[in-house]
Amino acid sequence: MRNQRIAHRFRLSVGMVLVLTAALGSFYLLQLLNRAGEQIQADKRANEPDYIIENFSFVHMSKEGKPSYIIAGDKLTHRPIDDSSVIDKPRVHSLASDKPPMEILSQTARVDQGNSRVTLNGTVTIDRAAAPDAQAMHMATEKLVVFPDEDRMETDLPVKMKLGDATATANSMRANNATREVHLQGAGTLVLPPKAQ
Repeated sequence: MRNQRIAHRFRLSVGMVLVLTAALGSFYLLQLLNRAGEQIQADKRANEPDYIIENFSFVHMSKEGKPSYIIAGDKLTHRPIDDSSVIDKPRVHSLASDKPPMEILSQTARVDQGNSRVTLNGTVTIDRAAAPDAQAMHMATEKLVVFPDEDRMETDLPVKMKLGDATATANSMRANNATREVHLQGAGTLVLPPKAQ
């Protein structure tokens, strides 16, 4: 009889230990799932914009303290996770006094790398006014990467350009507004007006 009680107590103890172990394991698993859910929520919050500005304009000053260019747009959304901004309907106006003024328009833009790179997307147009030593220029493409501090731009997509009465098309382009050099690359066309008599 005594052995039966000991066996019964032993089985009961083993059963309780197993139930307690299962309960502790379930609690631990629940804690892991809660932490993972909190981390997912924290990641979502980190990618949320920290500010949104509508109908804005931003003036960048040169090292000499003069306005260099203006970036304006319908809406600017800044994300702190990578310190980038997305702009709806951006307009970029260069204001350098020693170069002809230039205006760039597009559907959207992404500003990153410490505001040193602007990637414009969707029907990008560039217009540069005529100057005494430079003809008016119009350029169109679907994507353009602008480096405003370096006064240069590039695209790896097809581009159409009109310089004075001459027109050109190409598969890609690199331009430096400071030196007024434009390099058209890939297959394309060049149409020059007849020389004046």
